[in-house]
Amino acid sequence: QVQLVESGGGLVQAGGSLRLSCAASLRTFMIEDMGWYRQAPGKQRELVAAVTSAGIREYAYSVKGRFTISRDNAKNTVPLQMNGLKPEDTGVYYCNARLDGFEYWGQGTQVTVSS
Repeated sequence: QVQLVESGGGLVQAGGSLRLSCAASLRTFMIEDMGWYRQAPGKQRELVAAVTSAGIREYAYSVKGRFTISRDNAKNTVPLQMNGLKPEDTGVYYCNARLDGFEYWGQGTQVTVSS
């Protein structure tokens, strides 16, 4: 099993930055895929960014060039640096991990971007 705890959400003005962090209960180098998803009110949960154990990154088109995902295997965390935030980035952000055919989720952290 993997337990995930997100932190770093909050309220920010458009154009601002936030840095989310996901702390994993296992050594992150053991986890195949890790990523961040978000869910806006009334919408389905969507992928924001993901990174494989080999360091291959994937981003939603809407965040490319603004968000950066990374893995810190020394701290067992997966940070998500978000710059140039827009009101449409508002939502609950969830950390996700995939290991041995199972999928794990954190409890989520709220990000609100005001215009």
